[in-house]
Amino acid sequence: MPMSKITSAENAVKRIADGAVVAVNSSSGLCCPDHVLQALGERYRAERHPGRLTMVHPIAAGDMFGTRGIDHLAQDGMIDTIIAGSYPSGPSSAEPPLIWQMLGENKVAAYNVPSGILFDVLREAAGKRPGVITKVGLDTFVDPDLDGCAMNERAREKAIVRKIDFEGEDWLYFPTIAPDVAIIRASTADERGNLTFEHEGAYLGAMELALAAHNCGGLVIAQVKRVAQAGSLRPHDVRVPGILVDMIVEAPDQLQTTATAYDPAISGELFRPLDTFRTPAFDPAKVIARRVAAELEPGWAVNIGFGISANVPRIFLEEGRHGEVTWVIEQGAVGGIPLLDFKFGCSSNAEAFVPSPHQFTYFQAAGFDASLLSFLQIGADGSVNVSKLAVRPHVTAGAGGFVDITARAKKIVFSGYFNAGAKLSIADGKVSIDKEGKVAKLVPEVDQVSFSGKRATAQGQDITYVTERCVLRLIDGKVTVTEIAPGIDLQRDVLDRAAFPLTVAPSLKPMQADLFLPGGSGGRSAGKEAAE
Repeated sequence: MPMSKITSAENAVKRIADGAVVAVNSSSGLCCPDHVLQALGERYRAERHPGRLTMVHPIAAGDMFGTRGIDHLAQDGMIDTIIAGSYPSGPSSAEPPLIWQMLGENKVAAYNVPSGILFDVLREAAGKRPGVITKVGLDTFVDPDLDGCAMNERAREKAIVRKIDFEGEDWLYFPTIAPDVAIIRASTADERGNLTFEHEGAYLGAMELALAAHNCGGLVIAQVKRVAQAGSLRPHDVRVPGILVDMIVEAPDQLQTTATAYDPAISGELFRPLDTFRTPAFDPAKVIARRVAAELEPGWAVNIGFGISANVPRIFLEEGRHGEVTWVIEQGAVGGIPLLDFKFGCSSNAEAFVPSPHQFTYFQAAGFDASLLSFLQIGADGSVNVSKLAVRPHVTAGAGGFVDITARAKKIVFSGYFNAGAKLSIADGKVSIDKEGKVAKLVPEVDQVSFSGKRATAQGQDITYVTERCVLRLIDGKVTVTEIAPGIDLQRDVLDRAAFPLTVAPSLKPMQADLFLPGGSGGRSAGKEAAE
């Protein structure tokens, strides 16, 4: 019999050395190996080892709702560098996670690299190739001509991306990152280390991280909910083979995802009845989501992001259109109904789970039909900031897969409120601005370029911005008002409230009246009317 791979979290983390590069497979609470991360943090607290770690997180590890994740390691001297697609996030009213505080105080060198690129970098490490050459991120904060992914001064001291010329074109080059340790999570391990994911809401990049660490001579630690007898798992269910796994840590109480002990609909073990899903209350956010829904066509595959757009599947459900489009999210779910709020990243009733690196390949090459995303700011050239909020930065979490998704997307619909702080109401089919917001979101230049309007114009991408008071489109490089909401004065409520001159379409139309009625619907007709 081979030596058992089952051990305690405390024993597992003893093999992590000072200065190690540690890659973690997680998305907030989803698949987060929190028990192992806690043991690692406790070891450092007791021994001051391992220190000076480089942490690699394609998607955030931990949240603000019961899964501390990376915050277990947010101790002076423990982390030297963190390279992450996103960071733990939560409500603006809460204190920032410790890792955000360390980032702001320049105690760690912090980088925000698009999630898909990070998965690509690890995949290249597994193949012993030198790095990733990509156009994803050009003309955004990823580009070294802007921020080069650096989030603070310490990060700016060391570049992790270069712009290169390849056959007469500009490309971004990310050198390989070879992990010394991969910490991943699954539902079940057998005694040989074969891993299955039957209680998880995604696979994320478990296989890619394990393969990268193993092939680079590193260590693979797998946290699981339960351990089975060797040979008892069905081979088609095994997503990471035991030949890649060095140690198994059992954690029976691991949460399934953010603030969720276990929901079989998230892991695809049963389908919830459709009438059990909450649909949005009638308010300005629902009006925006209805108008966004009207942009979509039957048969499309549609990516959605966090924010108002996450409600669009519920609009389809409410209007009897469920199933007309297939929702695809970066964590890997295909189909079903994506969850809301900070459980976003999981879907109930999914048709399939695709490993995140494969999903990002699909996104980066624009294999899908449309993407529905949010905005913090819109610039005069159509650029969008979604990744940097000067006040309470932890609310944004960073860019995640936003840059991968938008780099070549054929059609993008951004949604959000026209400005920040306005008090709005809807009555008698009209929008009323009870108190105007004081913070402009349409600004001459965005604080950080998460999406490049100039590049979108050059590539011929179809870009729309939907707000509660108007619809705007990027036409010939200009942000153009194409529709106006009932009750809204074009000059007073739109043109005068933007911090740069907006263009008004000669064919300016009213937004469909039915959007603004409690019993109405946006439906396909609003999109058709807008397109006429």
